Amino acid sequence: MVTHVRAEAYGDERGALLSFLAEQRGGIRRALFGLTEEQAAGRPSASELSLAGLLKHVAEVEQGWIARAKGEPPAIKRDETNWHECFRLAGGETVESQLAYWEKVAAETEAYIRSVPSLDDTFPLPNEPWFPPDEAVSVRWLALHLIRETARHAGHADIIRESLDGRTAFELVELAER
Repeated sequence: MVTHVRAEAYGDERGALLSFLAEQRGGIRRALFGLTEEQAAGRPSASELSLAGLLKHVAEVEQGWIARAKGEPPAIKRDETNWHECFRLAGGETVESQLAYWEKVAAETEAYIRSVPSLDDTFPLPNEPWFPPDEAVSVRWLALHLIRETARHAGHADIIRESLDGRTAFELVELAER
């Protein structure tokens, strides 16, 4: 759900990009508001998606992209054999632990985007079949990509949450603001 990002909250282009990313993260966090671990792991539709799984996925994806931009390997390597594991909690993971991890990732993202000399600085895309070979993208592209990826999953989260208990994004914004 869209909430208003106040112009004075960001000040410049980097701040604007980070503010819009934070807005979309908030949509996913709010979708988890007040749920039990069991509810968060629920899959109320034909899809395999759960709110807990979406949370884990967006945190891993964001961390992986920032690591890639820095020229580092992602903290968790996913490939065609284990990519689906980022969509469900395992091994003692909880919604609370994933939210804490994502908060750490978000701080790393902000620090990185604020530290690069220019949003026009580039890094190579990974050598994966879904990316053009030998292409580089800018840090600006990265920020926009993270906003797009997070917003897409925030929309999924809205649908899953409403399917679980009927709560809409509008109601969750109001509850979270109390």
